Amino acid sequence: MKDNLIVFKVGTSSLTSPAGDLDPEKIKKITLQLAQLHQAGYKLVLVTSGSIAAGFRRLGFDKRPRKVADKQAAAAVGQGLLIEEYTRSLLVQGVVSAQILLTQDDFADQRRYQNAQTALNVTVDWQRNYDDTENDTIAIDELKVGDNDTLSAQVASLLKADLLVLLTDVPGLYSDNPRKNPDARPIPIINEITPQIFAMAGGTGSSNGTGGMATKIKAADMATKSGVPVFICSADSTALVDAVHQKNQGTLFTANENAFNQKKQWLAFYAPAKARVYIDHGAVHAMAREGSSLLISGIKQVQGNFKKDDIMEVYSLKSKKLIGKGKARFSRPVLEEILEQKHPEGIFIHRDDWVTTL
Repeated sequence: MKDNLIVFKVGTSSLTSPAGDLDPEKIKKITLQLAQLHQAGYKLVLVTSGSIAAGFRRLGFDKRPRKVADKQAAAAVGQGLLIEEYTRSLLVQGVVSAQILLTQDDFADQRRYQNAQTALNVTVDWQRNYDDTENDTIAIDELKVGDNDTLSAQVASLLKADLLVLLTDVPGLYSDNPRKNPDARPIPIINEITPQIFAMAGGTGSSNGTGGMATKIKAADMATKSGVPVFICSADSTALVDAVHQKNQGTLFTANENAFNQKKQWLAFYAPAKARVYIDHGAVHAMAREGSSLLISGIKQVQGNFKKDDIMEVYSLKSKKLIGKGKARFSRPVLEEILEQKHPEGIFIHRDDWVTTL
């Protein structure tokens, strides 16, 4: 590994007891392994769930709450308790940790995205192990869909990590649900994430967590397209150390050879689109297969209002499928004026401001 930079994502099921409470012994096992890797020279990032589990009983709940508002309140109480547990356990091992709170908005806004990248890189360059936790108190979408999986992929991609490890309660991806089908086969390596791979992923994991294999495959798709390999494995007592060298059972998703650069990552995964255009078959082929710019002559339909430099989604007129995203060189009024000409000419999205997402 070039920089020895590993991003670990630990889910709620890896941190809690069967009753849903935060389990200090499980955190201790995790921090012991982090300390061991830190002392071996690895740069480490931990994206951790668990704030709801740490806080819900303090609010008088008998079990993990289901309402979003209750989860937010539990997370607000549990956030400090969770980080205190990590910090105390790491200090026993002589490791100083830092906490960085991130939400999806930090990635959607390009300026905040660049600021987050700078803060993360500076902290990693200090060669200190640190905890990186999404702020569950305000991140409602994370509470609904288990977005810490996606967050870990975003962080790993932002840092160009050598490996992203997703720890869960099953040892990797199977051909079918191993809890229901005893003949389900483990899949040790995946070189391309296809629709069939997504279809293999089931629903949510344990009753104490929010994410499942589907969110992990989505995270793996994002990270591998950004040049970061991903290893999914179960969280046993030596899982973190073993996962660095893929010694434990799991599934390795290899990195895409034609990885997105930082600018294309932002366009593909985070940039919010303001409107969309539909293009003809020739333009689809030119953009998706030949890396060409989008010519105005290829645009057949426009939906939504937009200004110059707004981000656009581009769809195939025939299949109605999303082809990619890019930055508009004209506002809608200017584009419509050009399209009204007998032979409209010019470039609407330059290939340098374009990313294919097929």
